[in-house]
Amino acid sequence: MRRTALLATVTALVAGALVWPAARQADAAPVTFAHPGVTVSKSQLDFARTKVNAGAQPWKGAYDQMMASKYADLNRVPKPRATVECGSYSNPNYGCTDEREDAIAAYTDALAWYITRDDRYAKKSIALMDAWSAVIKEHTNSNAPLQTGWAGSSWPKAAELIKYTYTGTWANSGRFATMLRTVYLPEVINGSNSNGNWELSMMEAAVGISVFLEDRTSYDKAIAKFRTRTAAYIYLSSDGALPKTVPSQNLDTTAKIVNYWQGQSTFVTGLTQETCRDFTHTGYGISAISHIAETSRIQGEDLYGTDVGERLRQALGFQSKYQLGEAVPSWLCGGSLTLGLGPVTETGYNALHNRLGIAMTNTQKLTEQNRPSGSNNLFVAWETLTDGDNPN
Repeated sequence: MRRTALLATVTALVAGALVWPAARQADAAPVTFAHPGVTVSKSQLDFARTKVNAGAQPWKGAYDQMMASKYADLNRVPKPRATVECGSYSNPNYGCTDEREDAIAAYTDALAWYITRDDRYAKKSIALMDAWSAVIKEHTNSNAPLQTGWAGSSWPKAAELIKYTYTGTWANSGRFATMLRTVYLPEVINGSNSNGNWELSMMEAAVGISVFLEDRTSYDKAIAKFRTRTAAYIYLSSDGALPKTVPSQNLDTTAKIVNYWQGQSTFVTGLTQETCRDFTHTGYGISAISHIAETSRIQGEDLYGTDVGERLRQALGFQSKYQLGEAVPSWLCGGSLTLGLGPVTETGYNALHNRLGIAMTNTQKLTEQNRPSGSNNLFVAWETLTDGDNPN
């Protein structure tokens, strides 16, 4: 009996030893953060830079598109303000567009620096970040959480590239970090019960900021919220008769769930909570999911190998099919869809198809058709350049 009990104990311990690291890996921030490590890694950037310098497509075309954009203009004048006030659909719009676009410009200039090694672009990126970190104090009105999520997704991408690749100095990097910690992170870290793209964009910002700040506690909290929201945003048939829900939303009846899913009562794999709203907002959610999965991959955690990857694959394929023109069945959104997915497929497609070898016919067709993908002027920018067929 003692031998049997001992054997059972040893077996359990061995099983635990085998399982525990995987569980820990899936749920915990890295012990040491990788930098640059927010949506793009150094190896990815080096691949893109080599391709651009060789004049290879689609990277050279994507680079030319970026450099011709308003975001790469070295004469850009930043427009910071202490209070950014954004109402529903940016009405009122007091600094909302300015903030988002200055953040994208900072990231654009940081990419331009990396590709060209022209330090004018690094200095311009720094000037944009410094202008805002010297002034901004808060975001107000109903769209404050989403606005903070959008701008807060671009700022750390720029900051990571400058801090960890620029060979010059950034004297105010500490002030910029303080801005992220005190102005942005508190606004996004607790999530949202609005449409799913809100919380997903907010968690993208929270994850990116946490990487830059090397804040393991906020990273873990953001990833946990992200996992719950992603499962509730994209439906898989394995979820059961109804989609998963976020507990804090109290969607405890079929009627409440159907209403939250824009009136859709037939649930099929790849459908998202906002598919029947419009593809533009659905694209925001898909993009944020791919960005967080990519950041976590760079940080040593494989979310693509979890349900996150499967949900992302199915959402991309489902939406791409209809974006490409397939007839809409009567059971889907009353037989009518509002298209406009946006430049949001490169990151997820590259990770799932090119790295993992998963066939994604519709997503591939749409991705290649839309190259080079530009910016949605909110929080997505230049992903054909950074992610297009990138093996790293």
